[in-house]
Amino acid sequence: MERRVVITGMGAVTPLGNTVESYWENLKNGVCGIDHITRFDPTDFKVKIAGEVKNFEPELYMEKKELKRNDLYTIYAIAASVQAFADSGINMEQEDAGRVGVMIGSGIGGLITLQDNITRLAQKGPNRVAPLFIPMAISNMAAGVVAIRLGAKGNCQNIVTACSSATHSIGDAFRNIKHGYLDVCVAGGAEASVCEIGIAGFANLTALSTNPDPKDACKPFDRDRDGFILGEGSGILVLEELEHAKARGAQIYAELAGFGATCDAYHMTSPDPEGTGAAAAIRAAMAEAGITAEQVGYINAHGTSTHANDSGETKAIKAALGEAAYRTPVSSTKSMTGHLLGAAGAIEAVACVKALQEGFLPPTINLKHPDEDCDLDYVANTGRPAEIEYVLSNSLGFGGHNGVLCFKKWR
Repeated sequence: MERRVVITGMGAVTPLGNTVESYWENLKNGVCGIDHITRFDPTDFKVKIAGEVKNFEPELYMEKKELKRNDLYTIYAIAASVQAFADSGINMEQEDAGRVGVMIGSGIGGLITLQDNITRLAQKGPNRVAPLFIPMAISNMAAGVVAIRLGAKGNCQNIVTACSSATHSIGDAFRNIKHGYLDVCVAGGAEASVCEIGIAGFANLTALSTNPDPKDACKPFDRDRDGFILGEGSGILVLEELEHAKARGAQIYAELAGFGATCDAYHMTSPDPEGTGAAAAIRAAMAEAGITAEQVGYINAHGTSTHANDSGETKAIKAALGEAAYRTPVSSTKSMTGHLLGAAGAIEAVACVKALQEGFLPPTINLKHPDEDCDLDYVANTGRPAEIEYVLSNSLGFGGHNGVLCFKKWR
């Protein structure tokens, strides 16, 4: 028997705020969280702006000794997970720990740790590499450490599918609960790649915008877009089987009703220009949710602000929804947060749940000169109220990985 899955807790650490409330309030108001890089001196770099997390206080979530034992991406994951689990009100003493899972994806993992220790090896020799270098660097450790912190002994995974990692993690958690393997799962993503090698690598790939103005550089669907802006942080959802949530009197934010996953099988970094794979993922998510195109009230687009993504994703939406695409609001919250890579789908899932809960669509900011190839309703520059029943969240990653989540309003 297939079971229904609901969202009962959320946590967020983002360039727009370090709680769900502050993040969502800034999204609604069209605030841009992108600014000049402060973590290192970017003078010699082609790109000098990013979506950094600001005013973050990790001591609220862990002891100082833990900070030295974890990469920043794991620290972000711990913070967002602690928020989400506390928000859910779950008491592990009353749970079967083997039925509580953790699935936290990361596209790159401990990149700062990798950079620092490879530099240390080159400059000071092998004996100066940190003893905890390996566990701090590997990308599964956020999931592992969160499971230790919460005492969750069920299925614990780290899914790595580049920019789709968090969406696939949430989707896999959904399926584990739906098909009876888990009752609860802490799911999402974490990333901390705003460092010298991260910026240089993406810049030399010509993936990043070279616009020097941080408040104007990220402009999804605009004809003048020239690349994405690197962001960082973590988003976490607590997914729970419906009857389990009801039995303990949990607050329910939304239902997760469908998940679609496909591959373009086209190119290492470029999406299929016709959006064929992404369209198939959208259709699959809608099919599992049992809805038609006309029932989709909003789409949180992958919307990276690259030419290839935005035009291809627009084609994908039109292919999947048909004429209904022109009546469906679409927005890219990356215009405000930058691109959190493996964590992007998680903070965007939080935005989708809040959009359903409050009946409000966050905008795509900086959309001043619409691209003729991008001809949908992108909620340009200013958010708007809207009564919606279903929303889709798209994630499209390097390697052709496509993931789409379908959330339903809880009544």
